[in-house]
Amino acid sequence: MTTTIDDTPPAWDERTQLTTFLDYARDTARAKCEGVSEENARKALLPGSPLMTLSGLINHLRWVEYYWFQVVFLGEEDQGPWTAEDPDREMRIAVDFPLAQLLDEYAEQSARYRELAAAHSLDTKAKGTVRNGLHVDLRWILLHLTEETARHNGHLDILREMLDGTTG
Repeated sequence: MTTTIDDTPPAWDERTQLTTFLDYARDTARAKCEGVSEENARKALLPGSPLMTLSGLINHLRWVEYYWFQVVFLGEEDQGPWTAEDPDREMRIAVDFPLAQLLDEYAEQSARYRELAAAHSLDTKAKGTVRNGLHVDLRWILLHLTEETARHNGHLDILREMLDGTTG
């Protein structure tokens, strides 16, 4: 992987640190996919996880951000690809799209959510609720997305090494 990314924030206030780490995790996810063939992007290498592909994970990250920003934070109706019968559908359908398209959509959406986050106080409560009925604040959502993205970066790391030996 040739992309150089940096987790050092340009300022040390809380907002800049939170958004820098989320951007770092997003950039890392995209970097894990550099130079991957379409065939390899669609390969499920873990027998117990048939949906875990590079494409599936990138699409999952895209839709996770959609859910937390648009459905939970803004309180919009959930228009995600998942259904009660197929709760992991975003991972399943990812193999039907070129990896470059998934990465572009993820980057474009990340830019929109970066602007959305910048326009609100970290203390702004979400209009929607989480499972326990609480209205989390924007700060919590940014932390949660950083954790979710970083966790899946570990999965991307493993898959990439298994696909072609690339590490880093």
